[in-house]
Amino acid sequence: MFDEKPLIVPVFIPNQGCPHRCVFCDQEKITSQPSQPVDGQTVRGLLDIARSSSSFYRRKHREVAFYGGTFASLPEPKIRELLDAVAPFLQDGTFHSIRVSTRPDSLDQKKTALMRGLGVSTVELGAQSLDDEVLRRIRRGHSAEDTERSVTLLKQQGFRVGIQLMPGLPGDSAESFSSTVRKVIRIKPDMVRLYPAVVLRGTELAQWVESGMFQPLTLEQAVQICAESCLRLEEAGIPVIRIGLMTSASLREKGQILGGPWHEDFGHLVRSEIYHRRIEAFLPGKGEAKRITIRTPSKDVPLLRGHRNEGVRRIEEKTNARIDGILPDDSLAPGRISVETQ
Repeated sequence: MFDEKPLIVPVFIPNQGCPHRCVFCDQEKITSQPSQPVDGQTVRGLLDIARSSSSFYRRKHREVAFYGGTFASLPEPKIRELLDAVAPFLQDGTFHSIRVSTRPDSLDQKKTALMRGLGVSTVELGAQSLDDEVLRRIRRGHSAEDTERSVTLLKQQGFRVGIQLMPGLPGDSAESFSSTVRKVIRIKPDMVRLYPAVVLRGTELAQWVESGMFQPLTLEQAVQICAESCLRLEEAGIPVIRIGLMTSASLREKGQILGGPWHEDFGHLVRSEIYHRRIEAFLPGKGEAKRITIRTPSKDVPLLRGHRNEGVRRIEEKTNARIDGILPDDSLAPGRISVETQ
């Protein structure tokens, strides 16, 4: 029996190909991988290890993903070396596709044709924002127009296109990020990732926080912004495939995160917020019941309960009723609840 969820085997190339380091960036901490050159032999070794896992072939679709650097800015011989190392695994069906992460200003017709010819099918653009003032402040080195141009180019070449966004950067606000989301919806990528800006020790952004030049988002602010963004993107048919940084050993070390909306279950917080917004209409009004029992699909129970039962407390406060039970009921459609009142 195949698991329908795709298996992605990451190959981290921290900062490789990047023209400079942005004010918020420390790829070594984010990935727990040292910033050292990755070659074809390294790639082959990682993929051999991955396919030796007992659960590897249970996944119907298996993909190799190059993360952490600016893939398209690597020298052409290096691009060929890394992708050629994956080629035999594609040819024998061990893996089915390749995705890469790169900057919007790193692409042109020649680079896209090269990557397409060597098996890349998905390109994720580290756009961070589509507000030129935000991009200027973080010294990103590219414009919102570069992102729009690259999305158009990639679509013309037949790639699936992802956009990575970072709410809460210097110069950003809920209103300006809402404008970024509106622009993303207009250019219609195939997927989006949301990574609220956190402040890592050793970055220039950390110096700005310590000097009072920058105030990061609170956890609650970031949850609300990401929930609203997810709702708008997914209603427009653009899936949000990741919310919040992946947890790494380096990020767990005490003192590495100096500020911002870091939470190991950030994605769950956002999805729970979205869920609670959607079920509000099905709840009794305040004072209409003293006790309630809620039925919901089994997969939605964690969203209803929320982190550390915060969702339960939220419903009880809103309704002024005690929740007697939360019962799984898979006859209900996802996102729907049935409420019994007393």
